[in-house]
Amino acid sequence: MLSTASMADPTKPKSGGGCFSTLITLVFLVAAIGLGAAVFFIAQPQDLSDLGGYGPAAKVAPVKDVKAVLKNSLDRGFPVTLTEADINIWLDRTLVRKQGGSLGSQASLERVWVRLEDGFAEVIMERKILNQPFTVSMFVKVEKMEGPRGLVTEVKLDGGPYHPDVTKPPRGGRFGKLVVPQGFLILIMPAYEKLAASFKEERSLGIEEMSRIKMEKGRIILNPRAPADSDSLLPKTF
Repeated sequence: MLSTASMADPTKPKSGGGCFSTLITLVFLVAAIGLGAAVFFIAQPQDLSDLGGYGPAAKVAPVKDVKAVLKNSLDRGFPVTLTEADINIWLDRTLVRKQGGSLGSQASLERVWVRLEDGFAEVIMERKILNQPFTVSMFVKVEKMEGPRGLVTEVKLDGGPYHPDVTKPPRGGRFGKLVVPQGFLILIMPAYEKLAASFKEERSLGIEEMSRIKMEKGRIILNPRAPADSDSLLPKTF
């Protein structure tokens, strides 16, 4: 027969191990759900149908020679406006589509698109991986500042904060439909560096040599004139 001393004392507090284990399990469950949702949205390509230059009509639309337009603007000293459609149709006709590296046989670069918003642009790469559509993008801002040696061009890779009251981390781009923080751009930076190298001359004409750059919804205004040289009809901001 068991003695009363060996019986459990009903007044003794129970161990908290069970509650702690439940909490840890709950945390892992929430993390797993969050990761699964992130992977799901990354695998879904973003909708491109709202872009200028998208659709069958763009295939037969006239192509504006962007490089010639930029040169003419700089030579004559007058601003030029390029629409989203102008840029996307030109990119489709001029970009050499190729994909190197270890996934060369499974991945292909289908298109490069530009979405123009107020104050920034989104540069989108549309790919196919194992014959499935996949998109990644990078937000880009261009700022002109007066430095000791003249006008300085600064390219910032972000699309602003997630929320006006939370400035960091800024939005860097999109993997599929998921908006990712700026730090994630390191994963796609090599591909974008190759893309920039393919358009070295256009980048110089349209970014470095222009005095002012203003991005608006659906269009970009490039002005070779310094602010002091422009009249009241020209854009007053970079």
